[in-house]
Amino acid sequence: MPKPRALAFLVPLLLLTTACGTEGGAGSGGADTVSPDLPVAGTSWKVDAVTVDGRRSVAPDGARVDFGKDGRARGNGGCNAFGAAVAVKGDTLTVTVEESTAMACDGDRGSFEKEFLEAFTGSLKGTSKGDDLRLTSADGRDELELSTEPPVPLTGTTWKIDGLVSGETASSLAAGSGDKARFVLGKDGRATGNLGCNNFSAHVRLDEKAGTLTVEGPAATTRMMCTSPQMKLETKLYELLDGPLTYRLNHRTLTLTDASGEGLTATATAR
Repeated sequence: MPKPRALAFLVPLLLLTTACGTEGGAGSGGADTVSPDLPVAGTSWKVDAVTVDGRRSVAPDGARVDFGKDGRARGNGGCNAFGAAVAVKGDTLTVTVEESTAMACDGDRGSFEKEFLEAFTGSLKGTSKGDDLRLTSADGRDELELSTEPPVPLTGTTWKIDGLVSGETASSLAAGSGDKARFVLGKDGRATGNLGCNNFSAHVRLDEKAGTLTVEGPAATTRMMCTSPQMKLETKLYELLDGPLTYRLNHRTLTLTDASGEGLTATATAR
């Protein structure tokens, strides 16, 4: 009876073929279901807010995260600069903060930074929609709200001075000293702004190829008297803005240093 024998052979073969055809299908974890990695490498984000244990806090100016293409993130938590290792797999980011400056952060900035570093740690699920990015902890209790901001040009931007640099060491401005400290590098070759107390203006020569900025002659300033912290900062900045400086522009942050490594850090103000 050859026909029944052939039929008996074909039935299990058909079942085996059908089973093999379903491997890698929906819900099986096969290659066809693997989501592409969240495209964060090489992007820069402004931190808008952080939620920790259901409590939402709005970010101070300057809080940001820059995701490099080298598997690292760098940025500012509202007061201190930080560096972190970031591994991306699908829509999940595994973040390990490895370094941070140690500037004193009082008041709201200090509180926000503590919550930010708590939320920006461990396994985070990323959700991107338009210009917004949400990073949520595995238990859903912590969330970071980020938004994109375009990079700014060196000239024509208002730069708010937010720190001082001495070699490899960065420090925050003394309390009550830098509320007004900011400057603009005009396209007409002039720098104008405030050194913490007095307004100033100076002629500036830019060499974008060499990455240098030279203040030609001492800055001219007004003659107001201010508080001791403001005057101390002003003296420091006045001495700094008298000669050639090397500048480093990174998206919306600017660092100026002289030949000895003394300098300042500044952040582009919100438009």
